Amino acid sequence: MAKIIVLDNLSQDGLNLLDAAGDVTYDVITGLKGEELKATLLNYDGAICRSGVKLTGDVLQGNTRLKAIARAGVGTDNIDKEMAARQGIVVMNTPGGNTLSTAEQTIALMMALSRNLYPAYKSLTEGRWDRKKFMGTQLAGKTIGVVGMGRIGQAVAIRAKALEMTVVAFDPFLSSSLARELGVKQVENVREMLPEVDYLTVHTPLNEQTRDLIGMEELELLKPGVRLINCARGGIYNVDALVEGLNSGKIGGVALDVYENEPCTDNPLFGMPNVLCSPHLGASTEEAQTSVAVEAAELLIDFFATGVIRQAVNVAPLDPATMKEMRGHLNLAYRLGRLLSQVDSAPPCEVKLQYKGEICKKDTSLLTSAFGAGLLEQATDEAASIINAGILLRDRGIKISEERSCELGDFSSMVTVEVVSEQRTSSASGVLFGNTMPRLVQKGGCRLESYLDGILLIFEHSDKPGVIGNVGSVFGKHNINIAQMSVGRNSDKPGGLAVGILALDSQPPAGALAEVLEMESVPRAVIVNLPEAGEMPSWLS
Repeated sequence: MAKIIVLDNLSQDGLNLLDAAGDVTYDVITGLKGEELKATLLNYDGAICRSGVKLTGDVLQGNTRLKAIARAGVGTDNIDKEMAARQGIVVMNTPGGNTLSTAEQTIALMMALSRNLYPAYKSLTEGRWDRKKFMGTQLAGKTIGVVGMGRIGQAVAIRAKALEMTVVAFDPFLSSSLARELGVKQVENVREMLPEVDYLTVHTPLNEQTRDLIGMEELELLKPGVRLINCARGGIYNVDALVEGLNSGKIGGVALDVYENEPCTDNPLFGMPNVLCSPHLGASTEEAQTSVAVEAAELLIDFFATGVIRQAVNVAPLDPATMKEMRGHLNLAYRLGRLLSQVDSAPPCEVKLQYKGEICKKDTSLLTSAFGAGLLEQATDEAASIINAGILLRDRGIKISEERSCELGDFSSMVTVEVVSEQRTSSASGVLFGNTMPRLVQKGGCRLESYLDGILLIFEHSDKPGVIGNVGSVFGKHNINIAQMSVGRNSDKPGGLAVGILALDSQPPAGALAEVLEMESVPRAVIVNLPEAGEMPSWLS
């Protein structure tokens, strides 16, 4: 009989479900941390948590009994998923349960900020009747920018439309067809929307791409008087920039529900005029807590009863034999996804995968999911893995198609991927050398052979003498060593379009890439960062 520990306060409906399950027992022990938490977990097979407990790597390391963790909610930032995977612990979440509650919290903060509800109420409690002092603004007719169009972002957009607002949206994986269906204006990057929005809300993960999304530089681009809302992750807005914007009058208001370090009781914004803050209440509704609690309990009950893994964010749903057999090609597909996610920033509307040779006899749907996980890894507010990549792609209106041919070509097995947007199609082909060495063998229409790891410069160029030398000289000037070079052309004759790939030993400065792009013979160039050789995503570890 499996033994489960509930580490945070959980809705009674979830506990009732555990009570009714005949093959599990459970204890509720909250407030654990550090060594006490680590020691306690050694006595349990499964765990249910919310955001309060911190299941860090040092807490999970060495735990050979714990088999599964269910997060009652979507965010898994408080769980070291890679360490969990290394210890054989499945981490599952409940991404749909708090969607509406978080969207409603966003709208509530936006409304309260616009109508000065908190300072107006505070004035009444202080014995004042200052109607003129709290003149507000209506939402109808205003423009809201939504960054991140996953479940929550879409729910916010729908509600903003119902309030007669114009919605401008950015998500690198929002298809144009879904944008039209939602009735939102799509932009190619966040900076493009900043001068035109009256409100800005973010619904993305916190990563290197989204950290300080609004910083000091972006203050100059903001529309004067803009109001900013964040119910996603602390750190997406730079606090110092918000303070500066409020003091200068460039920002008309700030509403926060999340903070980079929580619990948070001390923040430069607290007490400032035109600021409204709440203690991470986005999912704090009875309905949301009931939904995520019941779903988390069901996940663990099903896992221990039948072994089924649903909504995992760190492991693949594969038996050991299949994992061993397909690990190399899963890693190849994942790296191709990471590559194309950085080569072209245009929002895709379709992804196409072609499997040729012996690999088409395998379960290629797993490879397609691995490619999707790589494509989405840095773009979603949910941890993309082989489990949920297909769902996340379809959520964004992106069509997925597969084509298989068992006919052998130049290689025993080859994977070709295409990412189609309204502007262009980006494609790449990869093969597996041996069992562990993924290689890029075609980029666009150009055949070549390149590593699929580390730091790569990929550049299109005119196929004529001197171009490669000039590019290499730029990196030599910036003291960047070139580990490997590969060049391919799109025809058998010189003079046409060619693609070059340089494997670099260190991250080049922005100025180096700018110098390459200044060359007349180099129309496109991009730096791509891939995992190091042998490094696997946590769900494949």
